[in-house]
Amino acid sequence: MAKLVIIDDEAAILELMSKLCRAAGHTVFGYTTGIEGMAAIRSQAPDLVIVDLRIGDVNGLDLVSMCRQQFPNTAVIMVTGHGSVETAVEAMRLGAFDYLTKPFDLGDLIKTVNQGLARNNPSSAESVAPAAVPSIRPSASSKLIGHSEAIQRIFEIVRRVSDNDSPLLLEGEFGVGKHIVARALHEASRRSSAPYKELQCSAMPEDTLEAELFGHTGGQGGVFSRANGGTVHLAEIHVLPLRIQAQLNTFMDAAQARRSAWNTSGTDFRLVVSTTICLEEASKKGSFREDLYYKLSVVPLKIPPLRQRREDIKPLVDHFLKELAERTDSKVKGIDSYSLEFLEKYPWPGNISELRNAIERACAFAEGDRIRPVDLPTKVSQQIEVPTTASVGGTTQLPIGSTLDNFITGQERAFIQETLKYNNGSREKTASMLGVSIATLYRKMGFNQERKTTA
Repeated sequence: MAKLVIIDDEAAILELMSKLCRAAGHTVFGYTTGIEGMAAIRSQAPDLVIVDLRIGDVNGLDLVSMCRQQFPNTAVIMVTGHGSVETAVEAMRLGAFDYLTKPFDLGDLIKTVNQGLARNNPSSAESVAPAAVPSIRPSASSKLIGHSEAIQRIFEIVRRVSDNDSPLLLEGEFGVGKHIVARALHEASRRSSAPYKELQCSAMPEDTLEAELFGHTGGQGGVFSRANGGTVHLAEIHVLPLRIQAQLNTFMDAAQARRSAWNTSGTDFRLVVSTTICLEEASKKGSFREDLYYKLSVVPLKIPPLRQRREDIKPLVDHFLKELAERTDSKVKGIDSYSLEFLEKYPWPGNISELRNAIERACAFAEGDRIRPVDLPTKVSQQIEVPTTASVGGTTQLPIGSTLDNFITGQERAFIQETLKYNNGSREKTASMLGVSIATLYRKMGFNQERKTTA
């Protein structure tokens, strides 16, 4: 059993973290102010401290520095928001063991705590009851959802390669769920009890990114050492500068050499990388190192966009509705068939991320217990394709939700414009062909009353 001090000025988050750590077998002292937390650290000399970066009365970085100087055997975990990654890396330089980015996975909290305890005091980590961690509810973000042949094939690939330590390359558009596949791969593997670390390569400046990847003195503090035994997911790998690509290439060579020599003293991790571009094409153009590309693409996996697997929309909607009901007590339980038709016909350029946002918005506007077309975003509900009456076939889009007058006016103008083109811009010929007066033509098109013709 280890002694923990947790400092966070958000009472609900403090209570949640304290409850989870107590369930894992630790003694926990929780505080909402930095002054109280620092006093507790001095009096209790805890094995581990969890501190929010921004607490009202004390800078979290000052607390990290104080612990490093006065309690070198106390591991410190920094909790930070998405926009404060650079500051979190600064905390690593000051001696923090690791950091968690809000909103963090509950399982990651316990795993990171155990890793911190094991690093500084192995006996503390060993005292944790093994049954405590599985009681944590798994994150919904790691679930692969869908009925399509494409997503079923991804299920099978994840199952087959989960315990293969070869690097995995995920390619797909923004929002297709690459991070979900990476997380699912980790949780299906023998590494599931070890840390899972995701790093957005596009989210920080070059120097900060280099430090976050490879650490500082002797490589300590980098994402690979913090995920020892687990999985590292490098997202948007294609944005890495060529200089850092060279470092990663050398780092991977060294890691492979250690594995080949059966040297277990080095850092052990499974690498997953993801990108929104074709990495092979980038390597041919010279913007990405070709030798690094071949190292990273041992197991390539392309995730198709949502518009190519529309049969997955319904199960995804059901999942998001259930997730929202649990998280926000939403009363919306389902979606009517007409609304689902809109969702299945919309192209979803933002993929699963855009669909999730649309459902969350619809739940916020819904008056009953089911989503209706009026609850959906305008860009989704006002565009539906129907067969044309022309003999050549095809479809046309109807702006459902607009007024009849606006629709008719728009159709009139489009028809007049096409007739004008047919008559080489002659307004007189166009009016005659349409069977209206020239004055009516001018009024409907908003022309100046000067009567000019190009005939």
